[in-house]
Amino acid sequence: MITPPIPANETERLNKLYEYSLLDTMNEEEYDQITKMAALLCEVPISLISLIDRDRQWFKSKVGLEDDEGARDEAFCAHAINNIHEPLIVEDSSEDERFHDNPYVTGDPNIGFYAGIPLVTDDEMALGTLCVIDRKPRELSKSQLESLKILANQVVKLFELRKASLLMERYNKDLEARNKSLEEFARVAAHDIKSPLGSIKATAQMIKDQPGNLNEEQIELLGLMEESSEQLSQLIEGILRHSRSNELILEEKSWFSLPDLAQGCLRMLEPLNEGKLKLEVADGLNKVYSNRTAWHQIIINLVANAIKYTIGDQPKIKVQLKAEGNYLVLCVKDNGPGIKESDQERIFKLFQTTGNKDRGGKTGSGIGLATVKSIVDGMGGGIELKSTLGEGSAFTVRIPVV
Repeated sequence: MITPPIPANETERLNKLYEYSLLDTMNEEEYDQITKMAALLCEVPISLISLIDRDRQWFKSKVGLEDDEGARDEAFCAHAINNIHEPLIVEDSSEDERFHDNPYVTGDPNIGFYAGIPLVTDDEMALGTLCVIDRKPRELSKSQLESLKILANQVVKLFELRKASLLMERYNKDLEARNKSLEEFARVAAHDIKSPLGSIKATAQMIKDQPGNLNEEQIELLGLMEESSEQLSQLIEGILRHSRSNELILEEKSWFSLPDLAQGCLRMLEPLNEGKLKLEVADGLNKVYSNRTAWHQIIINLVANAIKYTIGDQPKIKVQLKAEGNYLVLCVKDNGPGIKESDQERIFKLFQTTGNKDRGGKTGSGIGLATVKSIVDGMGGGIELKSTLGEGSAFTVRIPVV
């Protein structure tokens, strides 16, 4: 037996092979169809897509063979990659000095015939072969050999498609990594908000299950806790999806009642505002086609923000919904302290605040309005702020109906 020589460009060849991330991957139907077709066309019991690694050959797809890999020093395919422009044809392995005492010839799978087409990239790197094997000596017809070459070309095209997909995935990951602020928000939301909400819901359910200790009002409040926790959990899932991809938000559209959604948001926030919320709804909004999760997030953020920063004995918050041409319009007005003109642009940037304190004497995180703007922009809409110091603020959102 003659050990296969190492190609002169071995380092570059291996680097190219690893770029495709093919080794040790799961079976894929696209490759299995090609090996099945090769076996049928060439009328052989064994067909392989073999990749030559540093010290092994690994089979991306196989027909008629149990093993997933074999030693490179004994591999017919390791000989085939040394001549990238010609197939390796061994019509009778017992008569070939390179293979007559090869373990794959003298033992299982008892190779008597081998034909391998190198799988060559555009920059002339042979990654492996598409090969067919018979247990007895034989020949391939001209048409069989041409068919095998065509199938090998299709294997390389599948490799290139995989590489393009990997590059796109890496590109998307790079884009995601650049948006560090949203990524950090997603992490905080998932860990520091969603988990406690689950605990709140479970605790409320556990208290409700205790017999005889609760009156009707207490049971109703616990029900509200459960409902609010569930709504917020679903909302956070939507925010996390949005932080990863605006396109995902845009695709997830459905028919729903915008007034009902707004009413649900206000019910959830009502205890914080002691009955001071007012909802005005124009006709024709009971069936809209838009992104429900996005609208939920927009309404919750704007109204909660108005509640927190409307300070005084007579807080008044008006939520208006209407349609203007091809746009759905939400306006949230308050009679709070207002926002300085110099702050009105930067408050939509992540982690930027006015420094104003809310009812609890705390300053905001600078996440809510930035999140709203990001979602509105992603839906092709716009958000506008009109505010006068000492008189309040009005946030107006316009989102097109497509």
